[in-house]
Amino acid sequence: MLNGVIDERLVEDRELLPIAEKVFSGERLSFDDGVKLFKTKDILTLGKIADYANEKKNGKLVYFIVNRHINLTNLCTGSCKFCAFRKKRGEEGAFELTVDEAAEKARELEGISEIHVVSGLHPDWRYEEYIEFVRRIREANPEAKLQAFTAEEIEHLSRISGKEVEEVLIDLIEAGVEALPGGGAEVFSKRVRERLCPEKLSSERYLEIHRIAHSFGLRTNASILYGHIETVEERVEHLLMLRELQDETGGFQAFISFA
Repeated sequence: MLNGVIDERLVEDRELLPIAEKVFSGERLSFDDGVKLFKTKDILTLGKIADYANEKKNGKLVYFIVNRHINLTNLCTGSCKFCAFRKKRGEEGAFELTVDEAAEKARELEGISEIHVVSGLHPDWRYEEYIEFVRRIREANPEAKLQAFTAEEIEHLSRISGKEVEEVLIDLIEAGVEALPGGGAEVFSKRVRERLCPEKLSSERYLEIHRIAHSFGLRTNASILYGHIETVEERVEHLLMLRELQDETGGFQAFISFA
């Protein structure tokens, strides 16, 4: 019995044993380890390793939040090939909230943990309008944690205002933003981004905006969008880049995987 957790006689994929030993001893996993974990078909052993790692970190505690997700608009200047959210003006299903409508959505649910605000990159909204959205949402529900605008949107605000990202974040914090969502990461591989979302931020810029946000005391989410054209190796590379920034700043509060 390995560490009292895994019966070695029942392990189908023997390559998982040295990885399990690393996890049990607190040793950091490598790129090759990550690839093996993604490729293994021995789900039971993988699950036992993961359960051990989770319980060692979190005990028997499970955390969740009750949030209000507010999309301000689905009008967007982007052209990501995988996106089912984006609409053009006049297209069926296109919408753009007013400030009053956004505030009402924030007010509707009392006692929620978080308000999560994201939207498309609106072709016409001015910088000041985005700031006003944040102020009014904050006023409408001052108790809930306000998490608003992905790195992609922060870059958009910087571009339309002519302000540096640091200045944008200061304005958002003053208006009431307390954390940033993790959307827009997709997969950091340059190959994948060039094929699926060439207009989006580079992986380096995405990470830099999160680094800056962390330096201002903002916690942020990290994410990955998987299950399309990415390879297992590209997934692991993505995770390692996130881990490296977390080592540096400690600013990621959650990791979310989208499929």
